[in-house]
Amino acid sequence: MRTKLLKGAKWIVLSLGILSAALGAASPTAADEEPSQPAAATDAPSKFRSADDGWLDLSGFLDERYGFIPLVIPITEPAIGYGAAGVLAFIDKPMAEASAGFGRPNITAVGGLATENGTWGGMAGNVRHWLDDRLQTLVGVVRASVNLDFYGIGGGPVKDHPLTYNLEPLGGVVQAKYRVGQSRVWAGLSYALAVTQVRFDAPAATPGLPDFQRESRVGGLTPSLTYDSRDNIFTPLRGTLIEARAGLFSQALGGDDEFQRFSLTAMHFLPLHPKLTLGVRGDATLSFGDVPFYLRPFVALRGVPVMRYQGEHVAQIEAELRWQFWKRFSLVGFAGGGAAWNDFERFDNPLTVVTGGAGFRYELARKYGLHMGVDLAFGPGTTAIYVQFGSAWMRP
Repeated sequence: MRTKLLKGAKWIVLSLGILSAALGAASPTAADEEPSQPAAATDAPSKFRSADDGWLDLSGFLDERYGFIPLVIPITEPAIGYGAAGVLAFIDKPMAEASAGFGRPNITAVGGLATENGTWGGMAGNVRHWLDDRLQTLVGVVRASVNLDFYGIGGGPVKDHPLTYNLEPLGGVVQAKYRVGQSRVWAGLSYALAVTQVRFDAPAATPGLPDFQRESRVGGLTPSLTYDSRDNIFTPLRGTLIEARAGLFSQALGGDDEFQRFSLTAMHFLPLHPKLTLGVRGDATLSFGDVPFYLRPFVALRGVPVMRYQGEHVAQIEAELRWQFWKRFSLVGFAGGGAAWNDFERFDNPLTVVTGGAGFRYELARKYGLHMGVDLAFGPGTTAIYVQFGSAWMRP
């Protein structure tokens, strides 16, 4: 634990150092506020500094035809160890008269990651809006090799002695959502296909080892219904997102197994004060049929290792309070809890977890409502650091 905290502290110092250097170069100084000579009328506005307050702001750069944000993000996910991810995010400017739930920007992202436990991956994706903001499309591909620990589905004999395994997925997803009339409701349909190599570092007769195929193919359709009134997709100040999804996977759709996953996600953002925003998010996921063990739902909260608390069914809730206490700087505090269990009727073998933590944000692109920062989260036996680009619950 001490080593992880020291490594995490180094990443915090590095992140703060980079941010401080950027702010030092871009923040207003006495010379900026009282120039000895008037600026030339022909001077173009800065792409990296706000005309309103003189602080570092990437809105002008993102407004360019090929504006993008290059990100090198430390990875501190407890499940895969320390590492880094590099991402290029190209963001088109929102529509001129955007309102809550309308005028979303188009986003294209490409990137890769690597961590100390041998995990690596690459991805590319695009979210785009068509037909005067009536049609949204999403296309994504991923190739990765991920090393994880298996703790059982709803506990079991390996709960306290996890088994190490490797997943090598290669797959993609296509999705289309169509707006219902002029409302904030979207009806969607997606198709996903992936081939995953599965390898356990354990003998075949090991107690608690799940049933699995060396090569697992998954294919399925997922209809969805979404209501979205958030004022922006990055760091919302107000609004609601509610989404229901029904994943139907079968051999007829390109997979090896027949199974279903049903999920409901809800989040609400409420401004308590011009500088204080409360956010609440809740999720529930139910799975039925011959679900591959690595696709069983898991508790996904800050402070919980990925896939540590798995079950046939999962429910969780998290609340976050953000205080923009000085200029572009914010402090956040958050707490949450989740449960994973196996029998829907009997609540069999429940696993529960409670987490919490705090962090800071800097308003990086005011026009886009984009804040960026770092969270320090605490869970059972775990302390983790997360670099946040937008909200911790960001959804396109």
